[in-house]
Amino acid sequence: MRKEATLYTVKGDRVRCDACARKCLIGEGKTGFCGIRSVSNSKLYLDVYGKVAAMHIDPIEKKPLVHFYPGSRVLSFSTFGCNWMCAYCQNYDISQRRVIDGADLMPEDIVEMARAYQVEGITYTYNEPVIFIEFAYDTGTLAKRYGLLNTMVSNGYWSDEAVDYAKDFIDAVTIDFKGNGEPRFMRRYTGASGPEPIFQTINELIKRKIHVEITDLIIPEIGDNLEFAKGFLSKLYDTVGPDVPIHFLRFHPDYKLNNLPLTSVATLEAHYKLAKETGFRFVYVGNVPGHPLENTYCPNCGSVVIERYGFRITGWNLTEDMRCKNCSYKLPIEGKRSKHYREDRFEPIFI
Repeated sequence: MRKEATLYTVKGDRVRCDACARKCLIGEGKTGFCGIRSVSNSKLYLDVYGKVAAMHIDPIEKKPLVHFYPGSRVLSFSTFGCNWMCAYCQNYDISQRRVIDGADLMPEDIVEMARAYQVEGITYTYNEPVIFIEFAYDTGTLAKRYGLLNTMVSNGYWSDEAVDYAKDFIDAVTIDFKGNGEPRFMRRYTGASGPEPIFQTINELIKRKIHVEITDLIIPEIGDNLEFAKGFLSKLYDTVGPDVPIHFLRFHPDYKLNNLPLTSVATLEAHYKLAKETGFRFVYVGNVPGHPLENTYCPNCGSVVIERYGFRITGWNLTEDMRCKNCSYKLPIEGKRSKHYREDRFEPIFI
C-alpha cells in the first residue's frame, strides 16, 4: 500500500522530504535517496507503507539495549531501502535494495502478532526506520494502546521534524555511530556528510526523555583511530553525560568490505578504556560472547549486577527498583526485568 507521507514540504516545483537529515528535494515522478519516498502530483508518498521486508522475535539485548527492560523480547521488522549506503552493511540485501516489495502487513496486523507472541514490544530495525517513519508511527501509536514498548535501531541521521514526530510513540532508540563518527570515514563508507546531524538527533531525543544507548562499530584499518576517538568520546560525553551506555561493537567482514579482518579484542578494549577515562560509567564490548565487558557493573562497588553471555542474561544482582544488592546503589536502568526470565536460573521462558 502506498500512503501519503506526513513529513514533507512543497518547495515550488519540488517536494522536500523532511524525514531525515538529507532533506531530499524531489521532483515530480522521482524518488528520494532512500528509494522508498516518491513524489506524485506534488505530494510525497511512502511507497512501502504496509510492506514488511523482514520480521523476527529478538531479545532486546540484541538491539543492543541493556539498560531498558532487561531480558525483554521484541517483534522486530523492517522495510526495504536506507538513507545511507554503508559498504559493510550486514543487512545490505534489505537496506541497499531500492524496491517496493515485502509481505503485506498493516499496523493492525503487526500489533496483533506482537500480542499473540506475548512480546513486550516492537522494534523498528534492520534498515533505517526513519525512512518509513509514518508506517512506524501508525504501528507504534496503536501498540502503545496495548501497553507495548516501541524501540528503534537507527543511524541517527534524522531531521528535527522526525524526532518531534517520533516522540509520540518511541520509548527507546539505539543510535549507531560508525568508525568513531569520523567525517572522512562517513563520507567514503556510508555516504553521509558527517556526524553533526546524529549529535543533534541524540540531543533532541534526550530532551524529550526518550531512552538512548550508543553503539560504535569499530572497523579495523579504516575506522579504529584512537586519537580521533578521544575527541569523539569527549563530544559524546558532553552531549549525553556519564550514564548513557556506550557499546563498542566488533566488526565482521561483510558486503563490500570482505577484505578486512575482524576487529581485534584488544582494539575494542582500548576503546573501552578510553571511554572510561572520558567519564562514561557504563561501557560495553559487543559481538564478543563471553567477554567480561558484556556484563553490567555497579559503578559504586564494582560488583557484577547483570551478567550476560551474548544476548542472554545469566545472572542478576539487582533489586526490583534496580539497586545493587551489594551496596544499594541505584542504577539508571529503565523498566523492570522481563517476565520471560525465570527467577531461579535466569533462563528464558519460550511461549
